[in-house]
Amino acid sequence: MERTITLLKNFTESKFSMMRQAKYCMLMLASLFIFSVSAFSQSTISVVDADLGSGTYNWTNNNVYLLDGFVYLEAGGVLNIQEGTVVKAKANPSTGDNASALIITVGAKINAIGTATQPIIFTSELDDLSDPTDLTSADRGLWGGLILLGDGILGNSTPTSSVEGIPTTETRAQFGGSNNANNAGTIKYISIRHGGAALSPGNEINGLTLAGVGSGTVIDYVEVIANLDDGVEFFGGAVNIKHAAMAFCGDDGFDWDLGWVGNGQYWFVLEGSDIGDNGGEWDGAIPDGMAVYSNPTVYNATFIGSGTGTVSAINTNGIIMRDATAGTFANSIITDYAHKAMEIEDLPAASGIDSYTRMQNGELNLLNNIWYGFADYSTFDANPTTGIIRFTSGGDDTTCADLISHLTSHNNLLTDPMLKGISRIPNGQLDPRPAKSNTAISTGLASYPADLFFTASSYKGAFDPTSNDTWLKGWTALDEYGFLSSTTAINLIAKGLNNNINIYPNPANDIINLSINAINKQSVNIAVYDLLGHAETMPSVYSLNKGSQVITLNIDFLNPGVYMLKISSESGSYTKQFIVQ
Repeated sequence: MERTITLLKNFTESKFSMMRQAKYCMLMLASLFIFSVSAFSQSTISVVDADLGSGTYNWTNNNVYLLDGFVYLEAGGVLNIQEGTVVKAKANPSTGDNASALIITVGAKINAIGTATQPIIFTSELDDLSDPTDLTSADRGLWGGLILLGDGILGNSTPTSSVEGIPTTETRAQFGGSNNANNAGTIKYISIRHGGAALSPGNEINGLTLAGVGSGTVIDYVEVIANLDDGVEFFGGAVNIKHAAMAFCGDDGFDWDLGWVGNGQYWFVLEGSDIGDNGGEWDGAIPDGMAVYSNPTVYNATFIGSGTGTVSAINTNGIIMRDATAGTFANSIITDYAHKAMEIEDLPAASGIDSYTRMQNGELNLLNNIWYGFADYSTFDANPTTGIIRFTSGGDDTTCADLISHLTSHNNLLTDPMLKGISRIPNGQLDPRPAKSNTAISTGLASYPADLFFTASSYKGAFDPTSNDTWLKGWTALDEYGFLSSTTAINLIAKGLNNNINIYPNPANDIINLSINAINKQSVNIAVYDLLGHAETMPSVYSLNKGSQVITLNIDFLNPGVYMLKISSESGSYTKQFIVQ
């Protein structure tokens, strides 16, 4: 199959051009051969509970793995998942289970290590990954979720418990013990999509459940999108989690309970206008007066609610702290919620302790945060009609005087964080970075703990206002579905390319035209990738002249689907989607 790539502007036929063209043809034919072999060899492998046990299992990215029912990796087992692997799940299992889910039991390990260009994706069997528009942020509850269990310490009336969402008759679903340092494996660059199947009314599975999981576990760069229940929920243990994004979840973004004492940094919540409750629902123990209770430390979060206009989401609070939780929440941004900003439960149980008392005792601390945009509530108090604080009905401090004093004395501000773009539709307008000009973001910061887990940052919120892009770019469904802004194009302006980069026709059949305007003469690399980051063409170098020009690429070897055209220069890269019919 002959394939040509032609630079239409100032193209002259020469022996050198013909040789270069022939070289490109050979490279593209080689690429096509590799692609064809890969596509031919890829298969869907059904996985039922009997397929995993206590051995070592390797899932590779040349296969799609289809979970059928509750699948348990048992004690001693190790599951290694290669970067770029897709794991799907059946909505109606053949096994008789109420949902499909992957459960890593106490004593087992999962090593799901993706990359920024080849994330590991957990999603529904209904998700056509070649079409980023087939499922939306409203498609929730299509399968279960990912559950990790450990033998960490619980703030519970019993030392062990059965995990939420799984029948209590299943002994493999129990967790808890005395080891807060346990290691359930490593998770990096994974995207968990469209889960949270309802097992019964009010009993759904979280996108990511971390129950009794210890600090030996590594979790970094994880996304949960369009889950019917919480994004992630912690039940005891001491696991740490960094670079975590929860978008369009049906309940809370981050939920902790039963004595979780881990760390968190760079947390992001985006709630949909149709459904969703609190950005954070943070509970202490069961019952409230247990000697072990939640006391985590979280820095650099950005929580964006369902919006301040007419929304159907519950969106009760940005954060609710109750059941005698303690903890530290610092250098963060909470904004754009339909109702109140926060509630700290002021209702002592029979034990005589509540979260409000923890705050008064110095165990619960809200430090150097920015609060802004809560419907018509705009004062830093508990006034029922104007205040952003929700007081607990029946509580002791009905004006929340102690809470107000705590917030003001610890440099919490009621000011606009000046986020660059908030959008809940896939229009390329979501950019949760604050404006660089906002000095409230970079001044008055709380000191960072000495713990090596934390990265000392010079800003509030989850995203660096001086960076060229967010850490969400390239590996998340938020990016793939078209929510994020094309900030890399803006970065290319300073280095010689403007952001008026267009592909036409789109959808295309045999060729695509790339219209590009170079501010100065320069070289760029151009390549085509699939949505999992696999190269469909070899990167080719183009010398651009100053001004507008058109590059024509033959794409007749590509199968129908959605692809990404990547343009790279010395300053970074810019990607744009196109469709092959």
